[in-house]
Amino acid sequence: MNATELSKALAEIFALDFVELNSFNFESICKRLALKEPMLKHLAIPIEATEKGLVVAVADPSIIEIENDFRFATGKQIQLVIANCLDIRAALNRLYGENNSEWQSDTKQLTSDDLANLVQVSDAEIDNIEDLSQDDSPVSRFIHQVLMDAVRKKASDIHFEPYEHLYRIRLRCDGILIETHQPATQLSRRLAARIKILAKLDIAERRLPQDGRLKLRLSENATIDMRVSTLPTMWGEKIVLRLLDGNSANLDIDQLGYNALQKSLYLAALKKPQGMILMTGPTGSGKTVSLYTGLNILNTAERNVSTAEDPVEIHLDGINQVQINPKIGFDFSTALRSFLRQDPDVVMLGEIRDIETAEIAVKAAQTGHLVLSTLHTNSAAETVIRLKNMGVESVNLASSLSLIIAQRLARKLCQHCKVIDLCLRHCAILSPLVTMNLSIKQTNKAAIIVTMAI
Repeated sequence: MNATELSKALAEIFALDFVELNSFNFESICKRLALKEPMLKHLAIPIEATEKGLVVAVADPSIIEIENDFRFATGKQIQLVIANCLDIRAALNRLYGENNSEWQSDTKQLTSDDLANLVQVSDAEIDNIEDLSQDDSPVSRFIHQVLMDAVRKKASDIHFEPYEHLYRIRLRCDGILIETHQPATQLSRRLAARIKILAKLDIAERRLPQDGRLKLRLSENATIDMRVSTLPTMWGEKIVLRLLDGNSANLDIDQLGYNALQKSLYLAALKKPQGMILMTGPTGSGKTVSLYTGLNILNTAERNVSTAEDPVEIHLDGINQVQINPKIGFDFSTALRSFLRQDPDVVMLGEIRDIETAEIAVKAAQTGHLVLSTLHTNSAAETVIRLKNMGVESVNLASSLSLIIAQRLARKLCQHCKVIDLCLRHCAILSPLVTMNLSIKQTNKAAIIVTMAI
């Protein structure tokens, strides 16, 4: 039995269609979707994009993870078909072969032998900066793969977590942590040391938390900043990287998820020459994007706009953006005092953290300046209480506050997997307080990651 006959037999057993790979123009689809990792991992190739989802040709349909991995990477419904395994290997070789510069990765792929060799390295060798700083070392290549995987999946955070019998790496995608890798526990210190080198932190200091930043180059013209935080735990250093991708931020007010009334209230507050607009909500709820959407509207030749942030997450031409540095005493209150001597029209503070910053911001809003900032509270009402607890007087709040926006992120249902939830529909029928609408739910919530709406 040759390879084609074997593939046709598998197609019959699994009740899937058999296709001739050469009859599809799959190279453009592969280039557009950039699914190199799952393609090579599962010996699979996306061959057609339809309204219903993505058609993927595979050699072995018994691998359960194929469908989940491609659905996770694309957010689309996956339809599997079977193709000749030799044709798939040849196609992957053409796409990702060593001589194909268009598809060649910036770094070599990490092999199982590399990881095996790493595990055998003693702890005494971990502090060898010369070895760990080599960009072509196995540790460096593995870290690079994890970072690129996080960018491709649009993760907001990367968690490197050591435990007694486990070391895991998790990505926060659309607010939910998803485990992606489980390296050997012996690699814990080497991975932590490599990340600390990239973030220019002290690799010898493992007793105290450290904060730093690193920049990942995606292409010749694109980079992404990452905020690095280390924390000593019982079994080693836990490291969290926050991805700050200012290049991909959509600053269109129509994309914020506001209804017509909320949008009109925000625009009305932005038109005022003075006052204070506060964004509130948990970490990662889109406060910065909402603020910068307003700043983008205010960013005209007639206005002087200044921002103080820690760190500067989104870069905008025409706005004076200042990076806060508490280590040298340059905090939000110091920056705000300097702004007021710079003839400002609009001032944005990344966060109001103390009474000193709050009082200066209120005074600035009372003296003809438009002030925008954020607070970490759970609701708009709690924002007023928080400011009063800080020590800001009620009369000053009443004269300065123009608008408080409390927001959270809500997950969007996959358009291909959502189904009517009959249980909720029955509850709606029984309750006179619930409007009769069709309720829908996600059927494969563990596998599908899609974009977020405010």
